[in-house]
Amino acid sequence: MGKQATNVVLVGPMGSGKTSVGRRLACVLKRDFFDSDFEIVARTGVAIDHIFDVEGEEGFRQRETKMLKDLCEIPNIVIATGGGIVIKKENRELLKRDSFVVYLSSSIDQLVKRTANSKSRPLLEKSNNREQTIRDLVEAREDFYQEVADVVVDTTGKKLYAIINEIKKAVPK
Repeated sequence: MGKQATNVVLVGPMGSGKTSVGRRLACVLKRDFFDSDFEIVARTGVAIDHIFDVEGEEGFRQRETKMLKDLCEIPNIVIATGGGIVIKKENRELLKRDSFVVYLSSSIDQLVKRTANSKSRPLLEKSNNREQTIRDLVEAREDFYQEVADVVVDTTGKKLYAIINEIKKAVPK
């Protein structure tokens, strides 16, 4: 990894802790924090599940790519991405270009627990079997997460400070 990374970008499935870890990591690294999903909501004025309802997943993915491009223009920040950001080849190329990418992996059990009470995850809302849906999503995206990752951090059963320390050690100075 000979590239000089500016931004730290967190990828991983829903419930892996990208937003919680990102917010805390940004404080520790003394950087600004952006959550791509939150920024999409702020820019459009509507919830992500509404975008999914009106524009479908493809419409949302287009907005997600535009947001990623915009955020990657801001130097020296921490970005938490949506779980599906790695689906599009264009996004994977963008992530690999000049960001230090951290893949937060987690056990299926932990992801199910962490998303159990969430009402704002469109891909889970219509699911009759959340565990199977999460398992299918992780399986479909695993290779993409691995492809873009500079480092993989397993968050299963770990406290926030332990995850932050692990990432902090890996981030290029």
